[in-house]
Amino acid sequence: METRPRNVEMYSDPVFGQSFAVDGSATVSERSRIAEVAAVFLKLGTIGFGGPAAHVALMEAEVVRRRRWLDRQAFLDLLGVVNLIPGPNSTELALYLGGIRAGWPGLFVAGAAFILPAMLLVLAFAWVYVRFGARPEIDWALYGVKPVVIALVIRVIGDLGTVAVKGPVTFAGGALALALSLWGVDPVLLLFAVATAVAFGEAGSRFRIILPPLLGGLTVAPVPGAAAPGLTAIFLVFLKYGAVIFGSGYTLLAFLEADLVHRFGWVTQRELLDAIAIGQFTPGPLFTTATFIGYLLAGVPGALLATAGIFLPSFVLVAATRPILPRLRRSRVAAAFLDGANVASLGLLVMVVLELASEALTDAPAMAIGAAAMTALWLTRIHPGWLVAIGAIIGVLARALETFG
Repeated sequence: METRPRNVEMYSDPVFGQSFAVDGSATVSERSRIAEVAAVFLKLGTIGFGGPAAHVALMEAEVVRRRRWLDRQAFLDLLGVVNLIPGPNSTELALYLGGIRAGWPGLFVAGAAFILPAMLLVLAFAWVYVRFGARPEIDWALYGVKPVVIALVIRVIGDLGTVAVKGPVTFAGGALALALSLWGVDPVLLLFAVATAVAFGEAGSRFRIILPPLLGGLTVAPVPGAAAPGLTAIFLVFLKYGAVIFGSGYTLLAFLEADLVHRFGWVTQRELLDAIAIGQFTPGPLFTTATFIGYLLAGVPGALLATAGIFLPSFVLVAATRPILPRLRRSRVAAAFLDGANVASLGLLVMVVLELASEALTDAPAMAIGAAAMTALWLTRIHPGWLVAIGAIIGVLARALETFG
């Protein structure tokens, strides 16, 4: 049964210039509102295991049902809006909610508080990984975790695919994205080309895609032994990711694999898989995978700059685009563009799974772990974090038996 605010007032938000139904039973100072926002999102960032869907559920329970910052319809409207801009959706939802509750300071405080716990945890794991990663026990644990990660990404593709593929146009767009990604086309150009093509197709125009001849020059080749990047390069690369990635946070994996593994040679596929694995059993946004990779590349400064780069566009876009997003959401062309961006993201994800599976599913026991994880994901509601932990334990046991048996 839905809980409704007892004393409903229309709150005119100073950041977004819109009115929302809020609980007017208690009037608090601006400083108190900022402190409240910080406490709420620091808590949510600390307990927010399970990915974006879990984050959204936690936010709804906290700010709608418990604290009554706004009504359920306004919350649903904001949830729809965040799908229209690139970046991590749950983080952007936190920004919107913080801005509604406490104005401009609340927007920035909510984002920082939600990101901070995950960033610190991932940074600690990165230090352990670099310091002790050569120990056999760590390798054994990751041996069991990697097949679970592959199963998790496949499950995400299945779940998102049922929503993103809405007909023959979006299906063709996803298939084209997969083909072009296997060809080595730059992911950013691929995403916008497919999104534009689907927008034309769904808007009623004849479905056709015009790819200039220079696309052939955008294939990429491995760069073995590439020099470590500078801090500016790390910041700019992750800034690009934050500015162009639509859909699930898992889409980030496609960009990391295309750029950091193949184009620049900054990390190996194994290191990328390990970074993904770390992201699975830490709370908060999956985009903090950037923290881990930044640390591998340049220590603590690299971790901080990678994190700042990938999240900065979300802060800017939420603040800058909110007044026009309700109109964009009602636009047929804008909605179709988003459909195209979503299926392009899925095509990129399929490519990543195909490539990373060769690194994770190296033998029969690893394949069995992956199959068991996939079965558990489809037949139960087990938390992904538990699956990752179980995979690590099985990996250690399997390797120990192989070594000492």
